Amino acid sequence: MSFPLDGRLERAALHPLLAAVLGLVLAFILFQGISTVVAFGLIIVWRGVPLADLVADMPAVLETYAGDLIVANTAGQVFGLLLPAVLLARLHSSAWPAMLRVRAAPTAFTIVSVVALLALIPVVQALGAWADTWPWPESIRNFEQGQMDLIERILLQDFSLVFSISMLALTPAVCEEFLFRGYVQRQAERAMGAVQGILFSGIVFGLYHLRLTQALALSVLGVYLAWITWRSGSIVPAIVVHLVNNALAAVLGKLSSSGQIEMDLETFQVPWSIVAGGLVVFFFLAALLHRIARASTSGQPGRDELSIQTVSPHE
Repeated sequence: MSFPLDGRLERAALHPLLAAVLGLVLAFILFQGISTVVAFGLIIVWRGVPLADLVADMPAVLETYAGDLIVANTAGQVFGLLLPAVLLARLHSSAWPAMLRVRAAPTAFTIVSVVALLALIPVVQALGAWADTWPWPESIRNFEQGQMDLIERILLQDFSLVFSISMLALTPAVCEEFLFRGYVQRQAERAMGAVQGILFSGIVFGLYHLRLTQALALSVLGVYLAWITWRSGSIVPAIVVHLVNNALAAVLGKLSSSGQIEMDLETFQVPWSIVAGGLVVFFFLAALLHRIARASTSGQPGRDELSIQTVSPHE
């Protein structure tokens, strides 16, 4: 795939990796700021909750207005992650959809990508449970426990399935993929090459969630999302896989929080036989994805098949 690098940031000779880092910082600030302002605005202004009551018992107030928190988080995702990714891409190229890899992918590739995710989930779960046993400082444990408590309160609310999937799975899948696999990965690949760009995108994705005990597991998932984006030349498979992963996590989290299943999803130990079997199936499916991608790009030079370096100046 070719596209012109004719935007203002290119004319200013901004290094691609620096652009990626600045984009991440900007998105983080915007996401946190917009989510907070919208949440407080809805609760204090729209709901009429006095600020003193909110400060005095914030957990109880946030639980009462969990729906407003979800709306605020969605606003933060759209205006703090998705919109900056698009606007930044426009500052690099007049053909910003091509830069972000916004194009159709082979249906077979997308379907197999989802099946491969199901094989990878036991591995990711095992890595998360293993990392959770590390001697993390109490401050990190307390911070993450606060996050989990809030998530559990939200999941226990009686929201419709369509609302939950739309807000907790679809929106993050689209917005995060545009930022991490669209803008950040493209810039990282331009600066460091395909392999390093994929690793950079995946690891940053893992750290960006501010869950250090789960950063390793999330990074593995992020690397997989980055690889299927690069291999297919499209952001669509990563969005679909991300959506399925989030939807499964939301459903299982709700079942766990309500006591319908008796397990702690963060620390559940997956039998090693299942982890090993998952790895074998995953690598088999990864090889199949490679073949599907090669077949779909055969005889079509200029697509993102071999290396992102084909995008540099002459695209």
